[in-house]
Amino acid sequence: MFDKFIGNDGIKQVFKRLIKTERVPHSLLLAGESGVGKKQFAFELAKSFLCRTPKDFESCGDCAACRRASKFNFPKPDDRDAHKKMIFSEHADLGLVIPYNRNILVDAIRDLEKEANFRPFEAKARFFIIEEADKMNDAASNALLKTLEDPPASSYIFLITSRIDSLLQTIRSRCQIIRFAPVESKEIEDHLLSTQKFSPADAALLAKISRGSIGRALETDLQIFKNGREAMLKVLESLFFREDRAALLQIGEEMSDAKYKDEFETRLEILQTLIHDVWSLDLGKDDLINIDIRLDLEKFARNSERKRLDNWINEIETLRENLNINLNRKIATDALFMQMASS
Repeated sequence: MFDKFIGNDGIKQVFKRLIKTERVPHSLLLAGESGVGKKQFAFELAKSFLCRTPKDFESCGDCAACRRASKFNFPKPDDRDAHKKMIFSEHADLGLVIPYNRNILVDAIRDLEKEANFRPFEAKARFFIIEEADKMNDAASNALLKTLEDPPASSYIFLITSRIDSLLQTIRSRCQIIRFAPVESKEIEDHLLSTQKFSPADAALLAKISRGSIGRALETDLQIFKNGREAMLKVLESLFFREDRAALLQIGEEMSDAKYKDEFETRLEILQTLIHDVWSLDLGKDDLINIDIRLDLEKFARNSERKRLDNWINEIETLRENLNINLNRKIATDALFMQMASS
């Protein structure tokens, strides 16, 4: 069943070999960019143990155990109490920990520790997957360490992260790390075309803006992306040509409006990729992300200064990192744009 996933063929072979030789680590850390398939690989690895009729050591995907393992009843995002517990699939030997807002609650990790000490209900082993493991605070991380130091023989813990450096070194040192590479753009483009849901132009653009993430390519609403990009192009227009700070503040106010709440981080990322593309053109490179607006980007590149572009990218990255704390987005965006205008 691993062959159904796009990209990371080397990891597919590693997982198959680990299953066949019965050497799957009890503590496994799957690291790589968001949307490259880490969670799907983790679930498939777990299902190879839960499956009642495995085929060549992999899950069949059709038996009752496989079907139940794929079904979860997730709590409402604002239900804090529900996030204090493991979220089990319909199969009692497969559980998941997910963040509440931007944090994994220590109670959920303590519940995992308790569940990990129970013997399997019906399978050969129990499996616990921690999604976005980098969102554990010190208390949650320290609670997990107790289990990782002496894992029960019949329990496996898989951590998934796109920010491995945010995990405690003591966590990383107790896990075998599997690093996932971004999926090649051509593979993503071919997969999108195979679904017959995308035009060649849209598939090519999605493959580029997904930046190696098959999940992001499939989930991106291209019209929303283009609307957000149009707004960010106005930011560059104001910075490069008009030096219109009032326009920048107006764009910042629109970005911070409640109706664009879910698009705020995406628009910051879009702005960052636009600047990256301008920088690439200025350096004479051709590895553009926004391939469909090359002429607009070339116009900016003819008026760019590399040091200024470098400063802008760093300032945007700093703001994106600070979104993990509770800050006023309007004030932060205004400060970002004014700093960019002054640099």
